[in-house]
Amino acid sequence: MSKNYTNLFIDFDDTLYDTHGNAVIALTEIYEAFQLNRYFDNSKVFYDAYWQANIDLWGQYAKGEIDRDYLIVERFRRPLSVGQGLNVTVDLCLSISDKFLGLCADKPGVVDGAHELMDYLKEKGYRMHMCSNGFHEVQYKKLNACGLKDYFTTVILSEDAGANKPSPQFFDYAFKISGAKPESTLMIGDNFDTDIMGAKRAGLDVLYFNRFPAYPAPHPVNYEVTSLRDIMKLL
Repeated sequence: MSKNYTNLFIDFDDTLYDTHGNAVIALTEIYEAFQLNRYFDNSKVFYDAYWQANIDLWGQYAKGEIDRDYLIVERFRRPLSVGQGLNVTVDLCLSISDKFLGLCADKPGVVDGAHELMDYLKEKGYRMHMCSNGFHEVQYKKLNACGLKDYFTTVILSEDAGANKPSPQFFDYAFKISGAKPESTLMIGDNFDTDIMGAKRAGLDVLYFNRFPAYPAPHPVNYEVTSLRDIMKLL
């Protein structure tokens, strides 16, 4: 790598923290705790409906098309509505969401190689800044649960920025809070739309973590890896 970076903007969910894997465990716990087997033929029906809703809603949230309150209710209202004989109220959705977020935030699971990578980057002297669209109270619990909090110089969240990645407002806020300059900062993330394209538009070099590499990056990037350990070969 020819360019000397001093600051790294690093996405958290599914880049370092195994959000998907931890959520799979939490969903199983939710299914059992609320005895949803009474309303679904099998758990897969509920899980599939949840993930379909979740992916769609987070995409809308990143674009600013919906707010946090709508996402929290709707991502459970949709899958619960697939069940038979279940009275799906806002209160029920909120109750399940609160339980789910609590269960997720307590999980320590990280993406393979996360601690090894962060140790390496810290030893190299990089200033690392977490850049996330995740909810404020949940993200700090996740950071503590997985033991990654102390690696970051700053924690930059969309709720504090007043805008989500990929909005230019998010990255303007990130530069202001971190003191980083675009020309000496690299963005690392797994979501091509929010992390990579947002950062490119903000003038950053980008490293695309193609965690599930069915397809290569749809647009040119500075660097692309399929494992966190590969990053150590570049930085």
